[in-house]
Amino acid sequence: MAYIPAKTQQRLAAKMGKFQKLIRKAIDQDINESDTVMIVTDILSEVFGYEKFTEITSEYAIRGTYCDLAVKIRDKVRLLIECKAVGIELKEQYVKQAIDYAVNQGIEWVVLTNGARWKVFRVIFAQPIDKELVADFNFLELKSRSQRDLELLYMLTKEGLEKLALQNYYDKQQAVNKFTIAAILQTPEVISVIRRYVKKLGDGINPGVEDIREILLTEVLKREVVEDEKAREAAKRVAKAIAPRKKKQ
Repeated sequence: MAYIPAKTQQRLAAKMGKFQKLIRKAIDQDINESDTVMIVTDILSEVFGYEKFTEITSEYAIRGTYCDLAVKIRDKVRLLIECKAVGIELKEQYVKQAIDYAVNQGIEWVVLTNGARWKVFRVIFAQPIDKELVADFNFLELKSRSQRDLELLYMLTKEGLEKLALQNYYDKQQAVNKFTIAAILQTPEVISVIRRYVKKLGDGINPGVEDIREILLTEVLKREVVEDEKAREAAKRVAKAIAPRKKKQ
């Protein structure tokens, strides 16, 4: 659970209702993209705590080329925001230009929003360049008394960005996902435990380590969590994490 400073939590809870009403009204009026950008700018300022005229900028917003808004902290761009009209369904293809620009500028975080729906992406600096959806929430469904909802918002606040809340949230996702669990199941330590329990099922039952590994890879685990690039990355993280313990032993 992320620690949210009291003042920040009070601001999030107090401003949430105001902008939920404003967004619903905007949906009813079917406002255009330019007006949606104005609402998002106000959300960035009043809800997320950025200085409107010094930390929120459209300097990088060459329409059709880059993105609509950029958030700067101490003159460094930390977040790019691509906006669509409030009634537009968000598709990941809409964020491509912002991702391309983020890559060129070394910016890790990109947001795609229509005011109501917010999608947060982490740019993956690899070959080829990729993106990963880290958070996806509907602002209209958030509740001011829900700690989980407040934590989702906190990640995008000025205070949260400075405390690396978004990065920490991403790291936790990476630590507990299907690729990591699959990688852990394939470690010699876990296979040894599985083998020990299988042997207890009856006399003469004595599968080899490779037998169990083969069953895991071909019959238990999906190919995706074994052969995907993310699976290989997870395997490296797990191997690195358990390596110190092996040295101590």
